[in-house]
Amino acid sequence: MSMKKTISLLLTAVLVSCTSSIHAAFEPIGTLTAPPPAVPAKQVAFVIDDFGNNMKGTEDILSMPVPLTIAVMPFLPSTQKDAELAHKNGHDVIVHMPMEPIKGKASWLGPGAITSDLTDEEIRSRVNKAIDDVPHAIGMNNHMGSKVTADERIMRIVMSVLKERGLFYLDSKTNYKSVAGKMAEELGVPHIDNEMFLDDSHTTEHITKQMEKVCARLGQGPSCIVIGHVGPAGKKTASILRQYIPRIQKEAEFVTISKMVFQSIH
Repeated sequence: MSMKKTISLLLTAVLVSCTSSIHAAFEPIGTLTAPPPAVPAKQVAFVIDDFGNNMKGTEDILSMPVPLTIAVMPFLPSTQKDAELAHKNGHDVIVHMPMEPIKGKASWLGPGAITSDLTDEEIRSRVNKAIDDVPHAIGMNNHMGSKVTADERIMRIVMSVLKERGLFYLDSKTNYKSVAGKMAEELGVPHIDNEMFLDDSHTTEHITKQMEKVCARLGQGPSCIVIGHVGPAGKKTASILRQYIPRIQKEAEFVTISKMVFQSIH
């Protein structure tokens, strides 16, 4: 091989080597080391029932620095006021629909309740009027209702109205025999279930114990839904919830029920 040809081959090899090095040097970093996929945050949704009647703890709950879901009863003295302030403060607003229980005083239900003796048209009318009476309502849950939520006729009508109005349903689960979820599925209504009550006993000890259960659940799973109340234990519930916010935020994101509902159907 001639000296001239040898030199030419050597120059070609050097050029190829340099070109490869240049390409490697300028290759986008992202194609070399892609970032790991984001780990979805755990979520907790606190729903607070019984707004609309100037109950104890109302202001304390509505001023919470985290998003909550505020369940407002219709046709009561502070229904509009509570719903408006909840919406202004960035909380979800849902209708806390009074429904007949298996046991309990009729006076606990409040006006416009759904009872098992109503006709189909009366039920439909009462649900529509309740939605109209609660500003900014985007969903509904049951107030009491252990009897009604187990009745397929009634819950099918309730769900048909929610479907027409574009609302979701949160089953408070006051009766393990509830057919609310079944009827919601049948009619294509977005729905989700409560998992635990925060203040079914009004003592500080019990509410604290339930908050510890919330923390334990978040340690074991991705989410938790909890219902508390304004009223007799309202100020205690608000105070204890506020105390636990920093601890919970280390592990989970506070979200509204609507976020959980629509994540579950997408």
